[in-house]
Amino acid sequence: MGMTITEKILAFHAGRPEVRPGDLIDCTVDFLFANDITAPLAIKEFEKMGVGQVFDPDRLAFVFDHYVPNKDIASAQQCKITRDFVAAHHLPHFYDVGRSGIAHVLLAELGYVVPGDVFVGADSHTCNHGALGAFSTGVGSSDLAAAMALGRLWLRVPESMKFVFHGRLRPWVTGKDLILTVIGEIGVDGARYGAMEFAGDALTHLTMDERFSITNMAIEAGAKNGIMEPDDLVLEWIRPRARRPLTVYRSDPDARYRDVREYDVSTLEPVVSAPASPGNVVPVREAAGVRVDQCFIGTCTNGRIDDMRLAAKVLAGRTVHPHTRLLVIPATPAVYRQAMDEGLVKIFLDAGAAISTSTCGPCIGGHMGVLADGEVCVSTSSRNFVGRMGHRGSKVYLSNAAVAAAAAVAGKLVHPDEVVRETVPA
Repeated sequence: MGMTITEKILAFHAGRPEVRPGDLIDCTVDFLFANDITAPLAIKEFEKMGVGQVFDPDRLAFVFDHYVPNKDIASAQQCKITRDFVAAHHLPHFYDVGRSGIAHVLLAELGYVVPGDVFVGADSHTCNHGALGAFSTGVGSSDLAAAMALGRLWLRVPESMKFVFHGRLRPWVTGKDLILTVIGEIGVDGARYGAMEFAGDALTHLTMDERFSITNMAIEAGAKNGIMEPDDLVLEWIRPRARRPLTVYRSDPDARYRDVREYDVSTLEPVVSAPASPGNVVPVREAAGVRVDQCFIGTCTNGRIDDMRLAAKVLAGRTVHPHTRLLVIPATPAVYRQAMDEGLVKIFLDAGAAISTSTCGPCIGGHMGVLADGEVCVSTSSRNFVGRMGHRGSKVYLSNAAVAAAAAVAGKLVHPDEVVRETVPA
C-alpha cells in the first residue's frame, strides 16, 4: 500500500520506511517559529528545562505580528520577554517592528520553509505553508518549547483526505472561495486531525498567493495540516528564496484516503462565510444587501500582493461609502512596497482607505480596527467567531478581497460585478 505526501514526509523525518494513520512518531523538525503572543509562553517553558541553548539557532525564528506596534503596556512587556531571550541566546532570525510582517506570509517569502519540510509553529495557521509541499502545522507553546530544546517532536500521523479541483475559475472567484466552499460542505470539524490534500488541474491556474489562501484555512476545517504536491510553479517560486535544500514528495497512486471529494470550480460564484462560523458559507448574492460598517483587506489569509491587486481593481476610480470604513493592511513590508511600486497604495488612498503597517491587528480583535457592538465587518481573514474582531455583538462576514472591496464601495454586501459594472460607461 502506497503513502500520501503527508505520510511520506513524516516517515522520512521519523526515520521509518513507512507510517500509517494513527501511528505515534518521534520526528525531527526542520524549522520552528513563534510570535509575540506565543513566544513568551514557549520561552518560559524552555527555561524550566534548563537546557541552556536551543537545539539549533539557525532553525528558529521569532516574528512579532499580533499586537505590534505594541497597543498597550501588556503587549509591550510580552515583546520585551522575547527580545531579551533573543539577545541572550544570540538568535539570528528575529523580526521586530519595521522588519517584521505577518509570520505565515513573511517566513515563506523569506525562504524559511521549503518542500519536504516538517515545519512547526506556535500558531494555528502554520498550516499555511503546505502550499509549498511541506508538512506544516501549528502546536502549543509547550510543544514548541520541547522542539526548541530537542529539535524533535512527537506527532500522531493524520488520516489524509483529498480534495480535487477541476476546471477554471470565473471572474472574481479566487482560491479563498474554493477553501470556503470546502469548509461550507464538510464543516468546521469535517477534517478533524486530518491532512487535507488539495489536487486537480484547477490548481495549475492558481497563483501561489491563492494556493497559500487554501492551505492557510485548513485549520478552519479542524485539519492537522493542509498540503499540495509541488509543481513547476511552486519550484519556480521557492528556489530563489530557499535557505535549505528541498525534497519533492508526491502521493503514490495507491495511497489510501479517508475521503475523496471532487469539485467543478467553473460552477462556483464568490461566497462569504456568514456569522458566526467559517462553515456558514453562502454565495455572496444570497447575502447581498447586508449593511456594512467596516471592510478589512489583509491577514495571513489574504494580505498578499494578489489580494492588493484584486482589491485595487474594484476600488480604482471609486470611493468608499460614507458610512463604511476600509482598512488595508499588506501582510509584509515586501507586499507593502510592491503595492506602492505598482500604484495600488495610491488607489487605496484615493478611495478613502486607511492603510497600516504589516500586522495581524483587527483579525484577532487586537487593535487597528476593533468592532463596536452591532457593527458589521466584511473581512478577508479566516475566522468570524463571536467576538473575534471586537464586541460580542459585532458580526463578521469572511470573503475574498474583491468582495470586501466591493462592499466598501457599496456600503453593503454585493457581488463585485454590481460595483464594477454600474460605473462602467455604456
